[in-house]
Amino acid sequence: MADVRVLDKGTAPDRFARGWHCLGLVEQFKDGKPHAVEAFGGKLVVFADSQGEVHVLDGYCRHMGGDLTQGSVKGDAVACPFHDWRWGGDGKCQGIPYARRVPLRARTQAYPTAIRNDQLLIWHDVEGSEPDHEILPPELPGLAEEYTDWTWKVVPIEGSHCRELIDNVVDMAHFYYVHFSFPTSFRNVFEGHMATQFMESKGRPDVSGGYGDAELFLKSEATYYGPSYMINWLDVDYKGFETEVILINCHIPTGPDSFTLQYGITVKKPEGLDDDTANYIAKKYADMFGGGFLQDVHIWKNKVPVANPLLCEEDGPVYQLRRWYEQFYTDAADIAPEMTDRFEFEVDTTKANEYWQAEVAENLAKKAADEGAEMAEA
Repeated sequence: MADVRVLDKGTAPDRFARGWHCLGLVEQFKDGKPHAVEAFGGKLVVFADSQGEVHVLDGYCRHMGGDLTQGSVKGDAVACPFHDWRWGGDGKCQGIPYARRVPLRARTQAYPTAIRNDQLLIWHDVEGSEPDHEILPPELPGLAEEYTDWTWKVVPIEGSHCRELIDNVVDMAHFYYVHFSFPTSFRNVFEGHMATQFMESKGRPDVSGGYGDAELFLKSEATYYGPSYMINWLDVDYKGFETEVILINCHIPTGPDSFTLQYGITVKKPEGLDDDTANYIAKKYADMFGGGFLQDVHIWKNKVPVANPLLCEEDGPVYQLRRWYEQFYTDAADIAPEMTDRFEFEVDTTKANEYWQAEVAENLAKKAADEGAEMAEA
């Protein structure tokens, strides 16, 4: 039938994104041991030298393929468990205990690193470009003094490309159906290496879980800095108690259809509250937003990719976001202006909220009737 829309699943990119990727909180890598991180279709080894500086290398020894993550840290090098070859943070072999000399070509892949907001980031580019420090995520002011410690979570995702996660930047309607909230205001701005979502929302009173609470109001500004690291500033009003929350949402691609989702929560310490209470509040918000991520994960695991989504006006600028995202999978020389030029779009939420308010009212009325019937039977 000529008028039937064909669903195009597309194909996954043949490379991993160029840019800065977060491996987690940097302190976890400073215990004097080598750490394994699955990334970019392989494995990385992360370790700290004697000065506490953290380094990232390819996870396999260039001698005979030993797994460096199963080795040990000796001085300023990670030692292979197979033949004890020692690899420094710059990728050069520092020594072979049983050999007179180190081969001139004894070098492995070392990843440039940076520390931002207590997190370890590495630069990845299949073209081998120098790291661009100008596009690093910004430093968050006052973290050590004014905010709680990070509550950090790691969730492996199988069966989905990480671009499924990126689509959420423009997806206004899924906040109602998946996360149980009303987006009352929704706007996007893309420019350069940044993509931002501005949203105001309130919780649904007819459901629980996610953001489903009639007394929960959110004002959100969420910006991706490059392909995989988002800072989400949130002003949360719950029953009149206002809290400033920062959510880090980041991921590491591990394969063509898998990635590791990581997210962290920190809360600005409310005036007059002790640290234990502030940390308790941070954990509660981490559980809430973490529940939201798990709701997304359930969708991702059961959907198919769609390269040609059929859209309505309220679906937002899906194709424009995907053009922005494409810049990280394109040779630097081939990045087109339409991928980086400033683009703005605001979704008119009027129609959606009219329908949603009516649906919620109907749900609440049915719930009340069911409860009344149960009480009458009792």
